[in-house]
Amino acid sequence: MADKTVRSVCPYCGVGCGIVMQVEGNRVVKVVGDKSHPTNFGRLCTKGTTCGQAIAESGRMENAYLRQARDRDPVRVAMDQAISETARRLRDILDTHGPDALAFYVSGQMSLEAQYLINKLAKGFVRTNNIESNSRLCMASAGSGYKLSLGSDGPPGSYEDFDKADLFFVIGANMADCHPILFLRMMDRVKAGAKLIVVDPRRSATADKAGLFLQIRPGTDLALLNGLLHLLVKNGHTDPDFIASFTEGWEAMPAFLEDYPPAKVAELTGLPEADIRQAAKWIGEAAEWMSCWTMGLNQAPTAPGTPMPCATCTWPPGRFAARAAGRFP
Repeated sequence: MADKTVRSVCPYCGVGCGIVMQVEGNRVVKVVGDKSHPTNFGRLCTKGTTCGQAIAESGRMENAYLRQARDRDPVRVAMDQAISETARRLRDILDTHGPDALAFYVSGQMSLEAQYLINKLAKGFVRTNNIESNSRLCMASAGSGYKLSLGSDGPPGSYEDFDKADLFFVIGANMADCHPILFLRMMDRVKAGAKLIVVDPRRSATADKAGLFLQIRPGTDLALLNGLLHLLVKNGHTDPDFIASFTEGWEAMPAFLEDYPPAKVAELTGLPEADIRQAAKWIGEAAEWMSCWTMGLNQAPTAPGTPMPCATCTWPPGRFAARAAGRFP
């Protein structure tokens, strides 16, 4: 095969950085960032730079193996034999114990076509609901919350927003370690004068770059968010016309937020009241601000001291309205 370069996308964290693979002798020998890609403009982190190694020398099994009995070592067999034996054993379990004796746990890294086929196998042929994937375990509650609050199963933000924001509110995310290319993009804007607020129980590499670090007690994120919205409303930093046009249930919010004055929120979260007020002031006065979060919120349990469940799952209508208003992280 002739040597060539192939454009693709990094398979790791999900940011979607463009890569250019240099191929020689049908092997990837080098990976560099794609300077024309709108996500990373040529930047790559360590994982992106080395992602070709998983193709060239993955360390994975290259052949099928079959264990004839539990107390025997697996032996190498032809792929067709391995597939047939797997099907035979699954068929035996299904016939003997019924469909709910089988369960499937699959990967979120599978293609859409593969996800479709495995669901057809589980629900259409085997007729069991026992199928899970890490993507659903990670994002089912978050996707439901997004759909109910924003009308879509994903946040409406764009990477281009990073280049226009005057303030970043990062909560439940360590971007410096987990999404370094987006972190660098954010830091470009911070160096140009944007403010950065980081909320995290841990002091992370991201928190080290914050202009305001809110090191909350674990599990008190909802109390903090409710307290910030309390101050945004009190300070007149909401958009009544937008709220009236695009939200429902807002009338329930003022009374609800009275339970989260700054002094109480400071007691619940362990934060100085002055820092809570400062964060609300920065958010309220920012012309363009952006909230960034990941699994720290998507998988949050009920926060101590607050009556509401999961931060992305079952928010009451008033809090949906607050978030949809664009003034609530």
